[in-house]
Amino acid sequence: MTHGADIGTHPDIMQMRARYEAAAANPAAQLADGLTLLSGLYLALSPWIIGFSGTRTPLAVNNLVTGLAVALLAMGYSSAFGRTYGISWVAPLLGIWTIIAPWVIRGGMATTSTIISNVVVGALILLFGLATMRFGMMERERPGGFRTPSH
Repeated sequence: MTHGADIGTHPDIMQMRARYEAAAANPAAQLADGLTLLSGLYLALSPWIIGFSGTRTPLAVNNLVTGLAVALLAMGYSSAFGRTYGISWVAPLLGIWTIIAPWVIRGGMATTSTIISNVVVGALILLFGLATMRFGMMERERPGGFRTPSH
C-alpha cells in the first residue's frame, strides 16, 4: 500500500523547519557560526601562518584537515541548521582535539608557537561549538517545540 502524501508537507515537519530556521536566523547563532568558520579557516592555514608547513609534519596535516572539517561544519550549521543540528556536538570535540593534538601527534612540531596557536584556536572552536549546540537545544526545549512533555 502506498500513500501519495509527501512527508515534507506534514504540519509537524513544517513546524520543526520553521523553528530551526528561526534558530539559524538568530543573530547570536549567526555570530557563533561565523566565528566558528573563521576559527576553522585559521586552523587550516595555521601551518603557513605560524611557519611549520615546510616540513610537512603530521601536526601541519592534522591542522589542515581538522580546520577544513570545522569550516565545513560551520557552513553547514549556518546554511542548513535544520539538517545539521544533530551533529553540532562534533565541533566541540574537534576543538578539544585541536587543543591536545600537539602533545598527542607523533612527529609534530610541538613548539611554543604551535602549542599556543592550537590551544587558543581549539578553545575558540570548543566555545563556539558549544554555543551552536546551545541554540539547537533551545529550539528542542521550547514550549510547543518537538520535544514532547512527559506527564
